Amino acid sequence: MERYPPIEPYDHGHLDVGDGQRVYWEVCGNPDGRPALVVHGGPGSGCTPGVRRFFDPERYRVVLVDQRGCGRSLPHAGDPVVDLSANTTAHLVADFERIRKHLDIDRWVLFGGSWGSTLSLAYAVGHPDRVLAAVLLAITTGRHAEVDWVAGGVAQFFPEAWERLRMGLPPSLRDNVVAGYHRLLSDPDPAVHGPAADRWCDWEDAIVAMDEDEPVDPRYLDPRFRVAFARLVVHYFHHRLFLDDGEVLARVPVLGGTPGVLIQGRMDLTAPMDNAWRLHRAWPGSELVVLGGAGHGTGEGMDDAILAALDRFAAG
Repeated sequence: MERYPPIEPYDHGHLDVGDGQRVYWEVCGNPDGRPALVVHGGPGSGCTPGVRRFFDPERYRVVLVDQRGCGRSLPHAGDPVVDLSANTTAHLVADFERIRKHLDIDRWVLFGGSWGSTLSLAYAVGHPDRVLAAVLLAITTGRHAEVDWVAGGVAQFFPEAWERLRMGLPPSLRDNVVAGYHRLLSDPDPAVHGPAADRWCDWEDAIVAMDEDEPVDPRYLDPRFRVAFARLVVHYFHHRLFLDDGEVLARVPVLGGTPGVLIQGRMDLTAPMDNAWRLHRAWPGSELVVLGGAGHGTGEGMDDAILAALDRFAAG
């Protein structure tokens, strides 16, 4: 299956959500179509035009949101003096609710991967009556063990990249890589936070690649993106995603028979298969689709599985 043709937004804007934050949103597709919310990953990735193409533009009304501090939302975390204290999971969930009401949407389909799957779940368990269905991939659920895995455990598969990341810290900070990078990325001096952001983004790029020869994600070529992405990821990791350990997974049964498709690459080293299995066991309405040759949201069969799931929910 091929993605749908490129489309452009028919409406967009910035919504003042308080705390000095203006969150960017856009809407594509059919104004009378089934509403869907794109919950991007990261934290701090922002939305990209390519994701619009997973949705049938004749049947979906697709809402894309750049979460606080990234993409086109303001202020931007690429400015190292921007305060991140009002950037938490609870704030992001509340922003989605404000945007839903602003656009006069009753219920919507959720679509998210990686961090976007955790944030989708956090929204869904807090507002189950607003969720029609969910399509989630590269599954994470916000357990603290999942944070520890990305920030250290997965190093057993990428020892060279881990050594580069760890040795980029002063010796006194190497015992806690997240805390060390949180300190460096909070430094307003570009000579400190700039190289730290580069090293963190190199690590992120290494652990999601299916092949060592894969080209660098082009977004990482933008210094402003690198700083914002690294700051936001480390900010959330440092604060354990602003979630109690296992709280989202414990609340998932509230979704009951709400349909969900969980698409997981067997070869995903960043978000291991165990995450998806635990979520599937806790969610009665979920279906687990395992792709043997796929990795972290990419690889053989991934696009086909996403398109098939979204097409199914477009038809109700």
